[in-house]
Amino acid sequence: GLAGYYRRFIKSFAQIALPLTRLTLKDTPFIWDEECERSFQQLKERLTQAPVLTIPDPNRSFVVYCDASAKGLGCVLMQDDRVVAYASRQLKSLKRIIPLMILNLPP
Repeated sequence: GLAGYYRRFIKSFAQIALPLTRLTLKDTPFIWDEECERSFQQLKERLTQAPVLTIPDPNRSFVVYCDASAKGLGCVLMQDDRVVAYASRQLKSLKRIIPLMILNLPP
C-alpha cells in the first residue's frame, strides 16, 4: 500500500514487509500473528526515522550492490560510499524455484 512508496528509502523493505504482504493474497485467511506484528513494528519504526540518503551527483560514478534470497531481491545504489537509494522486491512463488546461484550472478 502507501508504505510501499517508501521502499526506496528503507533497506530490505520487501523482506521486512513479506509477512504483511502474505495477508493480502487471494484466498488467504487474514491471521495477524507475532511475525506480522514484528514486521509492522519494524516498518513503522523505519518509516518514522529520517532516511539518511545523499543527493546523487550525475558527474560522479555510482556503485550498485545487489543481493538475492529465496524470498526476494534487493539492491542499493551508492555514490562515494553514501546511499542514494534502496530497491527491493519479493519474488513470486514461481520465481523462487530459480537457484540462488543464478539469482546472484551479474548480468
